Amino acid sequence: MFAQIISHTPIWVWALLAFLVYRGILASADREVTLKKISIIPLVMLALSWQGITATFGLTPLTIGCWLATASIAAALNWQLFRKDRIVAYPERGVLFQRGSWLPLALMMGIFVTKYAVAVLLAIQPPLAHSAMFAAAICALYGVFNGMFIGRLLRIVALYRNAQPAGAVYNGQLNG
Repeated sequence: MFAQIISHTPIWVWALLAFLVYRGILASADREVTLKKISIIPLVMLALSWQGITATFGLTPLTIGCWLATASIAAALNWQLFRKDRIVAYPERGVLFQRGSWLPLALMMGIFVTKYAVAVLLAIQPPLAHSAMFAAAICALYGVFNGMFIGRLLRIVALYRNAQPAGAVYNGQLNG
């Protein structure tokens, strides 16, 4: 059965997996990035999750509510727990220095595996698509992953925006 599952997986899925692993490995190393680049993966993961939710379960109060509740909680927790020393902003250069982390790879793999597992489960058991409990659990799981990405991204943006350009402080006053 496992061989059948793998052989029936479209090639683009493996290409997406390779891209996500590549981006996750990049995120594991210390590097300078722009806000635009740091936003790409969270937005791609958000799109993948929402595509999975809408295509599988549709947009209903249950799916939206489960996703929104868990995404909000995860975002708030990640905002609070994000270590400010992981980012150094250089607004005068339009970049920030980000310490490497394996968390983005783990989150990307969480969304990928969830999406893949749901597709396999629905191919084997199509009635699951109409199960409120299944829909709620999957939407909540997507919400946790997306919330962690969103909370992290919002925290980074806030730290970047609150950073003072080098040389901006002179005699305790901001230069204007």
